Amino acid sequence: MESQTVEFRARSGRILTVAVGVLCGVALVATVVEDPVVGLRYLPALLLPAVLVWTLLGRPAVLVDDSGVEVRNVLRTVHLPWPSILRIDTKYALTLETAYGTYSAWAAPAPGRMQALGAGPEDLAHLPESTYGAGGARPGDLITSPSGQAAAYVRRRWEELRDAGHLDDPRLEAARPGVRWHVVPALTVGLLSVLAVVAVRL
Repeated sequence: MESQTVEFRARSGRILTVAVGVLCGVALVATVVEDPVVGLRYLPALLLPAVLVWTLLGRPAVLVDDSGVEVRNVLRTVHLPWPSILRIDTKYALTLETAYGTYSAWAAPAPGRMQALGAGPEDLAHLPESTYGAGGARPGDLITSPSGQAAAYVRRRWEELRDAGHLDDPRLEAARPGVRWHVVPALTVGLLSVLAVVAVRL
């Protein structure tokens, strides 16, 4: 049976990515219609904001499947197998304490003070058992927040594996987690930045 992957992204990041992309597209079309030469000249400058926002806010995600949790941040993606995960925290963002070290998810930030103050008891009710460990639940565990939504799902999956005995004698297949560096997005942002500066000075 094929493993199902559940993906978490900050809703605000998705909205901002779409909004900036639409604004850049409208500006590009308007510029090209008015003067194709000028539009081509300013193409890198008009593409840069959309690509930058997508790289910083639209692309990062937390992906969960049967093999573990994948934390896709701005510069790299780290794959953390279930046996490596020791604790799930949400103080500043979804943070996984593992046998490899501690990894925070850019895509699952904890809520701001205003959102935390506006939350009710129901937003911290019926969460996985491990949420209420030492110190109790945090504002970052609020089910209405990006960190809380991702943490609740990860904890639930982790508890299922623990209760089934799959984590009783955890063994790691590798000494380090799988890491993929995001070279292409970083180079694209850098290249567009250089081209935008050069084009403006022509």
